[in-house]
Order: sequence, then structure tokens, then C-alpha cells
Amino acid sequence: MNSWIDIPKNSDFSIYNLPFGIFSSNKNSKRVGVAIGNNIIDLLACNELDIFKDLNINNNVFENNFLNDFINLGKNKTNKVREIIQQQLTDESSKIKMSSVVIIPMNEAEMHLPVKVGDYTDFYSSIEHATNIGSMFRDPSNPLLPNWRHLPVGYHGRASSIIVSGTDIFRPKGQVMPLDSDKPVFTPSKRIDFELEMGYIIGKNSSLGSSITTDDADNYIFGKVLFNDWSARDIQKWEYVPLGPFLGKSFASSISPWIVTLDALEPFRVPGEKQEPAVLPYLEFEGNKNIDINLEVLISSENFDSHTISKSNYKYMYWNMTQQLAHHTINGCNINAGDMMASGTISGNAPEAYGSMLELSWKGTKPIPMPDNSERKFLQDNDCLIMRAHCQAKQYRIGFGEVKTKILPAKELNL
Repeated sequence: MNSWIDIPKNSDFSIYNLPFGIFSSNKNSKRVGVAIGNNIIDLLACNELDIFKDLNINNNVFENNFLNDFINLGKNKTNKVREIIQQQLTDESSKIKMSSVVIIPMNEAEMHLPVKVGDYTDFYSSIEHATNIGSMFRDPSNPLLPNWRHLPVGYHGRASSIIVSGTDIFRPKGQVMPLDSDKPVFTPSKRIDFELEMGYIIGKNSSLGSSITTDDADNYIFGKVLFNDWSARDIQKWEYVPLGPFLGKSFASSISPWIVTLDALEPFRVPGEKQEPAVLPYLEFEGNKNIDINLEVLISSENFDSHTISKSNYKYMYWNMTQQLAHHTINGCNINAGDMMASGTISGNAPEAYGSMLELSWKGTKPIPMPDNSERKFLQDNDCLIMRAHCQAKQYRIGFGEVKTKILPAKELNL
């Protein structure tokens, strides 16, 4: 499939992708856009040109701070919008090509948080990651907790601190228990970590008391983003018993600005790892539910340019999205369009495929060398953490862009 618009080779945003996001520019308020190459298609301008005339969509859906209203149109309409844009970008006589206001260069736009997140759940679904953590902090010969192979473990996270790529964060402060003390101290965290994850956006509501089956789960997923589940390991270690993560996680989670649809990812479905023992009936599924998404993590600092520290793949996940949603709702918990679900840290078998500093430096015992001859056990002030992701076909790729976040020194607290 060829387009008349210039698309750089190996662009994340090929004609086969067309992800949705929220952008603004000097000339335009926040609105819905579609990424193509190094440009953005302004969907409000498209609607004003009657490109979506047969869909009868109000302009307010496109001139919007978030994608929630667009997502609530339902997949039949949102998929049709994507199909129409794809047709317009391959038609030499299309309205988009003839217009002077529809195409916005990315370097003239600012990207924003794509959805208003009502609720956020983070899972713990990589067996390699769970095994590594269990080996570090429990029994290396029996690292997985008794429930791990029977259900996709998750917890309810903080939606208010989910931020878009390019938003800096401050080093968090909290209680830490020093190794040589029997009393906690209040301090900025000394063990700031990333967690390499993929997130997915819920595409429609379910009702309280109902459950979603693995067969129907894909119909509830609008699309996917890159997700950095920031962690303060020293704060987390002291606080997490007995109720799990709190301040060690809630200070920030960063996501990429473009939501890649499940339709675009369909050609990259692959089988997942065999699950043993056999799961309970409500977690059984048919077909290929894992997705082959190449992942990369890089660090840059004031002293060196971006340096790759991890390469992993989303296909390594033990529990897939359909199982996560089926388990999430099996008790009757309802979900809403715009809710965010995160995969949990994605780690592969090889050390270079680990998805966190905690694993890459093995709890700080194996420092990671940097290009300027410095080392990292955990992330330092003014480090910039970058995550990238893409699916690769022979002739094109489906990419997510990147999620990029700089760590600023902790804010002073006057007590």
C-alpha cells in the first residue's frame, strides 16, 4: 500500500499504523489527530471537510482535550475513521491532499495525554520478571509465589499521576528503612527505577456485576501505548507489606502519546508461552493472544547521548491481555472507556532483556557501565529514560514512537 505523503523509511507511523492521539499547535487548540510519517492528520479539519460525512460525528468529538468521546463512539465508527484516513492517504485526488489545513508537521505540534484515565490497574504478568524478583528477595529455588501460575496478579494504581512522554518528574521522597537501622528515615529515594511495560486503553464500558470472557476481551480494548511504571525501590520495600505498592509507585507513570489500535497490531499476533498447570476455565482462551513488539530502553544524561541498556519483547508475557481482563472482571468489577491497564514489567530470559534497573543491575550488585565511564545501579538526577517499541514486517513497521522522561532533583520540603 503506497501513500502520496512522504513517509521516511522505517517510520513508526506507516500507512498501516495510523494511531490516534491528542495534539495542539500555535494555530490549533487541543484536538484528535492521526500520525503518519513525520506529520499529523487533523481530524477536526477532516470532519469540517465532510470527509466523515456518512459517520455523522459532531465536531466536539474531534476538538477535545482527550480521546474518550472519540473512543465512546465504538469500534465500528473509530475503525471506519481509520479506514477513511487510510483511503484518503492513498488517493492522489483526495480532499486531504488538496487541503492546506489538514496536515500538521509533528515538529510544529505539542502532544498531550491521549485519554482522561478514570482507573488504572497494573499487572505482574512476566514469568521471567517474577522469577527474577522472587530469586532476589525470597527463595531462588522456589521464586514464584503459590498463586502466580494460577492467576494474573494485579493491583489498583494511581490514575492522577499518569503523564505523557516529555513530562519531567521529580525524585520522590518518602520513608526508607536503612540497612543498618531499626528506625525509618525520611529521604529522597536513592533507588529510582523504571519498569518497561505496555499499556492498553479500554474501549467500552461494562456493567457492574458482569464479567468479560477471554473470547470477548479484544472487543473491550481500543489500543495500546508504551508504559513506564516508575518505581522508588527503597520506599516500596519499606511500605509494601501488607497491602502492596503505594508511594513507591504513585508518584508517576509515563505513557507514549499515540494509541496504536488492535487492528494495526493484528498481523503481529503470536503464540504465548505454554501455561502450566492448566488454568481455570474462565482463563482459557483460543488463538494467538500475544503480540510480537520489539522493545528498547535507553538512558541519556548531561554527559552522554542515548545509550541502550535493554532490548526485550512483549511476546514474552505469560499472561495475555484477554486473561487479564477476564480475571479483572470475574468478580463483577466494571470497567470504563479510557481506563488504563498495564502489562507489568516485561523481561526476557537473557540479562540484556530485563525490564528494570533492579534486574539489570541485580539489586545494585552489578553496576551498568555508561559511555562516559560512569555507572548506574539505579537512575540518577538529570538522567533521561527513553523507551521505544515497534512491530516489524518485511515492508513496513508499526511503531509506538517513544516515551521519554527526565528525572529532576527532589523538591525541597520545608517541615
